Amino acid sequence: MEAPVSREQEAGYYLKSHRILDLLNHLTSVLLFVRPENPREYLISVLECMRIAKETNVAFPYFMDNSNITAMFEMLDNSGKGTISFVQYKEALKTLGLCDADEDLKDDGHIINLNRFKEEVNKRTREIWSSFW
Repeated sequence: MEAPVSREQEAGYYLKSHRILDLLNHLTSVLLFVRPENPREYLISVLECMRIAKETNVAFPYFMDNSNITAMFEMLDNSGKGTISFVQYKEALKTLGLCDADEDLKDDGHIINLNRFKEEVNKRTREIWSSFW
């Protein structure tokens, strides 16, 4: 006999199946990155852009363009070597809301340069947005 599902389990399943926490984490990260004067209006405009993109079948809006990603990379690469450590890479993804705290990223030993960093940030951003289509 199967145990009844508690309200808490039901709520957790709902949030997970609709990726609500992923969306909220990403919106929070974007909000802290942009730091708009009126955060409520900004979040409403972001959600409105998402709704329009979904209805018109156009690409979801990216709120961090390549210049923003480059600036973040350059802040991490304070020695100007053109690379960052795996630890810096992982923390940057967490800060941007693109990596769960419990996600087990594997250090494959490859150097993380600007191009790899951009590719990963853009790929993970696309994955998050695509889950809300």
